[in-house]
Amino acid sequence: MKSTTPAAHAVLLAPVVSEKSYSLTEDGKYTFHVHPDAHKTQVRQAVEEIFKVTVVDVHIIKVPSKPKRRGLFKGTRPGGKKAIVKLAEGQSIPIFEGVA
Repeated sequence: MKSTTPAAHAVLLAPVVSEKSYSLTEDGKYTFHVHPDAHKTQVRQAVEEIFKVTVVDVHIIKVPSKPKRRGLFKGTRPGGKKAIVKLAEGQSIPIFEGVA
């Protein structure tokens, strides 16, 4: 059995943990933080390789960094890139199951 490549784990950084992302799992859509240089093909290949599922569609979203301020201290909330991945009918990713 072939193991996953380090490149696949470098593309997918973490699952997005939010109420909205968990509501999308009912439609077979899963949300991940991805590497800023990753594109749709790399995300699709990484999800298929790591989770052994069939990806139907991928949407990439650039999240801009937001300025934040606390008193005199200024800073920015980090931005990044998210990917919403739609799986084939009847498939799921187990790390998202039983949480919502």
